[in-house]
Amino acid sequence: MSAAKTVAEGLSPATDIVAVPPEGRAQAITAHAQGTGSIQAALSRWFAAQALIGLSLVCVAIYAVTAWSFQVKQASEFERQSELIKHLIQESRDDPGRDGLRHKLDDFFSTHAEISLVLRSGDEIIYSSAPARTSGRWVWMPMQEQPMPSGDAAMQLQLGIDVREDAKILARLAWTLVGAVVLGSAVISLTGALLVHRGMQPLKKLVQQTAATGPEHPGRRIDPAPYASEITPWVAQFNAVLDRAEQAYQQLESFNADVAHELRTPLANLIGMVEVELARPRSIEELRDALLSALEEARRVSAIVIDMLFLSKADRGTVARRSAPVSLADQVRTVLDFHEAMLEDTGLRVHVSGDARIGIDAGLVRRALSNLLSNASRYATPGSTIAVVIDTQSDGVWVKVANRGEPVAAEVLPNLFKRFFRAERSRTDSSEHHGLGLAIVAAIARMHGGQTRATSRSGVTEISFSITPES
Repeated sequence: MSAAKTVAEGLSPATDIVAVPPEGRAQAITAHAQGTGSIQAALSRWFAAQALIGLSLVCVAIYAVTAWSFQVKQASEFERQSELIKHLIQESRDDPGRDGLRHKLDDFFSTHAEISLVLRSGDEIIYSSAPARTSGRWVWMPMQEQPMPSGDAAMQLQLGIDVREDAKILARLAWTLVGAVVLGSAVISLTGALLVHRGMQPLKKLVQQTAATGPEHPGRRIDPAPYASEITPWVAQFNAVLDRAEQAYQQLESFNADVAHELRTPLANLIGMVEVELARPRSIEELRDALLSALEEARRVSAIVIDMLFLSKADRGTVARRSAPVSLADQVRTVLDFHEAMLEDTGLRVHVSGDARIGIDAGLVRRALSNLLSNASRYATPGSTIAVVIDTQSDGVWVKVANRGEPVAAEVLPNLFKRFFRAERSRTDSSEHHGLGLAIVAAIARMHGGQTRATSRSGVTEISFSITPES
């Protein structure tokens, strides 16, 4: 009994699984998000920077266009006033003393305080109007010459204009634009932050729903309908991950139960046999028979362990070591030689059709063929023919093993390649078969880049696997 207790303790879980409540997961997610930066804060900063830069560029453009417009207006004013003064000079060309010209210019500049003029004839200053606005901001045009038709020396005139009002307008415009940039940036940043906050609400809701899923809520999924089209694919992928995780968890639970069941029977037989033999003195012959029975049970346990180690190795993505191309039909005939005695006992015949040469791990492929032939011979109608077909298709070379017998239910077919699965509810034959044969076939197919398939129609069950050629 102590040995059985030790085995049971060895099969029990070594560690405890602690479930984290949804609130704890949500807090952990939030803390991680704060540690890695906030999308909401980053988007708000980008909104503010974009608004500031955009409004600044627009306001600079407005100011530049306005200043250019004032320059165009000032140039036009220079041109107009210069033409008027030239006209006055032409009207006074017959006045030798230039008194009439000075009188006309005095009358003109008395009503145009924003204009100033310096008129020269050679080195002589004929007329000069001092700027009426000493506090003004004067802009002077380049010196211009006015030819005189009477043969006198040409006159040079230089005109100045007070642009103080224009400067004031530009200054007020500059401050107005600065205020518009600051206020506009603040408003856009605030509204942008509010919009970002509102736009991030579905993500926060998604975090809460994600945290609410887990092993303690099997079957719970996130509904993608309330979310935007950009988030829907992520929700669908997350739900798919949950499906795979739950399926793996269920397979693990089923696997643990199957392993415990498969190991319990031979171990219990072994322990019981030893206890019975030790209960009273035995002869050497009886002890020898007991040891042979114990060895048989130990070999069965060893076979289960070896098969499980092989499946574990295949699950880790191990790839088959392929040899040079060989004939698959030859591999089938080699396996048939091994099963010849069993086939003769059941009156079964095997018909092999087709062939293909492909690089394979011959040992693994022969093992898969042996498992398929063993499975077919167990369920085939006595005296019938087992068909082995080698068919080259676009997705690889398929090896199909078909037998005539009791049909397999459609709901059972997808489970045939699962570990420890048996089509029958009872396990009366578990002493000879432990339900890993087809699982090993599927693993060997994966190691060769292939897949498996099972069909059952009109009393004919066909189980096949494929091998993909090396690229």
